[in-house]
Amino acid sequence: MNAHVPAGKRRGGHVVRILTIGAHAFTQLARMKVFHFLALFAVLAIASNFLNLPQHEGPESAGAAVLRSIKSWSLGAMTLFSVVIAVAATALLIPKDIEDRTLYTILAKPVPRIDYLAGRLLGVLLLLFVSLLAMDLLMTAVLQARTAIVLGEQRDMAAALGWPHDAVESLLAETRAAGPGWPLQGAVAAVFVRAAVMASIALLISTFSTSTLFTTVVGLLVYFIGHFQADARDFWLQGGEAGEGAAARLASLALALVLPDFQLFNVIDAVIEGSVVPLATLGRLVLAGGYYVVLFTLASWFIFAEKEI
Repeated sequence: MNAHVPAGKRRGGHVVRILTIGAHAFTQLARMKVFHFLALFAVLAIASNFLNLPQHEGPESAGAAVLRSIKSWSLGAMTLFSVVIAVAATALLIPKDIEDRTLYTILAKPVPRIDYLAGRLLGVLLLLFVSLLAMDLLMTAVLQARTAIVLGEQRDMAAALGWPHDAVESLLAETRAAGPGWPLQGAVAAVFVRAAVMASIALLISTFSTSTLFTTVVGLLVYFIGHFQADARDFWLQGGEAGEGAAARLASLALALVLPDFQLFNVIDAVIEGSVVPLATLGRLVLAGGYYVVLFTLASWFIFAEKEI
């Protein structure tokens, strides 16, 4: 019967199923109170930048350093929140679907297992996107307000100290550059892509794990290993003999193809210091993230397809 169904409609059916399963997963996760508390913690962490305005000794000390501190604190909170949500939310989905017998209902329709996995992953990514968008808007609002406060303080202090006009304008320009802007959105995009990779890794682990705790712990362990992969690779390559160089490089490449190097996504420090993330760099991050998401999703399907449900 499927042979008479046009290929375009079959592909459209896959997309509709994935979107439907993704929307259900997003709703399911959004109702879990544990994520409400995590989101509240992240929001409070970002909003706390309004409090405890520091006292400054001069106009130059009241400038970009304050705004860089806000960006560092806010992006750090967003990174921690997104990684924890990506791993914990994905780790909960399949065990909870089995416990609630939702999985049996979905697969009995029948729904291809790749559609189920892709839909569940999509639901986690939607949750991450909405959460990071809300935190990004809050961070931008906090930065905008604090930038206006700092600029006012600088003008008053410079006038009281009799600074020349050119020096004041130069200082104000530096402060404005440290405020909200498009480079900050590049850092948020890198945070999202890294979290998406972590969600796909947790999805792979959850297909052969029977414990949510095990999936969460191993997922976070992979995250930390991925941060030290580049250093370990460099140490290994530098310590090898000359004849082993080619083999070591091939092994290093193979490792990088299956285990993400999360240092690639560390553009936050550069953005905090005022650097602009080139579009080419951001594009490479997105392509690398997309590669790992597809790789781990297909690996999850390979394992899940053979699993007895």
